[in-house]
Amino acid sequence: MKIAVSGGGTGGHIYPALALIREIQKRHKDAKVIYIGTLNGLESKIVPKENIPFKSIHITGFRRKLSFENVKTVLRFIKGVRDSRKILKEFKPDIVVGTGGYVCGPVVYAAAKLKIPTIIHEQNSVPGLTNKFLSRYVKKIAICFEQAREFFPSEKVVFTGNPRASEVLGQDGIKGRLSVGLSTTMPSVLIFGGSRGARPINEAVIKSLPELAGKPYQVLYITGEVHYEEVKKEVELVGNPKNVAIKPFIHNMPEVLAGMDLVVSRAGATTLAEITSLGIPAILIPSPYVTNNHQEKNANSLSEQGAAKVMLEKDLTGNGLVTAVDRILLNKETLKEMKANSMKIGVPDSAARLYNLIIDLIKGNRR
Repeated sequence: MKIAVSGGGTGGHIYPALALIREIQKRHKDAKVIYIGTLNGLESKIVPKENIPFKSIHITGFRRKLSFENVKTVLRFIKGVRDSRKILKEFKPDIVVGTGGYVCGPVVYAAAKLKIPTIIHEQNSVPGLTNKFLSRYVKKIAICFEQAREFFPSEKVVFTGNPRASEVLGQDGIKGRLSVGLSTTMPSVLIFGGSRGARPINEAVIKSLPELAGKPYQVLYITGEVHYEEVKKEVELVGNPKNVAIKPFIHNMPEVLAGMDLVVSRAGATTLAEITSLGIPAILIPSPYVTNNHQEKNANSLSEQGAAKVMLEKDLTGNGLVTAVDRILLNKETLKEMKANSMKIGVPDSAARLYNLIIDLIKGNRR
């Protein structure tokens, strides 16, 4: 079995791709995989560390406003298609999967024109320009939110969920807590703003530290490496409560997540897939700086089903954050109900679902 995967720009596109690749390699020890990305994208740093062969093309995204730069982007797209055709003809994959980001555009388009079976995986409730464009050419479209279905040709859409949801299962939450210096008996809340952190969340947490000091629960607060030194200086001024552990970044997120009772975070699709797979309630603070405001729509999807509370960034304060945490973590009935609702939304077998879709397409193509 040979598979080409493309996805880039953000971890939200890359980590689901890696989760899918691991699922395939688990089932097919002799599977051959290549990952096609860009050299200036995050994927060029992450993918090679996973010992996955990495190929690159040069492509940039479209500007939403009229710009001469878009003319250059069209020319880069044409060259990107040409380069992708060359890579794909040489590798001869059974299928090509795009997990998002503008790099997928020329790769998946080239594959479709070469009559190679193609799938795009849309993580968010509102798709971006690249997947909307590719939806006309691909065989199947895998979605993670039912709200995304309306944007695509209905006969192509299959609900699979996000493969990252499968990877957080079976982790040792006790070990996860101990790895970051938390008690194994106190209720625990994880606060983080994504892999790079989020300044507004950091500011709210710093202001809430004196209030958090007297709470009967513990907090794991991840600042993001970019903000850590700045946060440390601020914390020195207000004091670091014993029940608040502050880290710049953690490398064992699935293990740590498994030990949490509540999560406060942005509303990226991968994070939501992970916490619902584990049945963890959430306070979601959607990033207002993303395309189509898709994080707020992601967050509202969980909120409407009783699995999360939404706080808009413009309304975020230190006191408001602590109050929101208290209302969930200190109310056993609320916590229990939100856990059950989160679990209902989760798709723990999402990696298997996407894998089965891939196998069906490959078999169908060979008939």
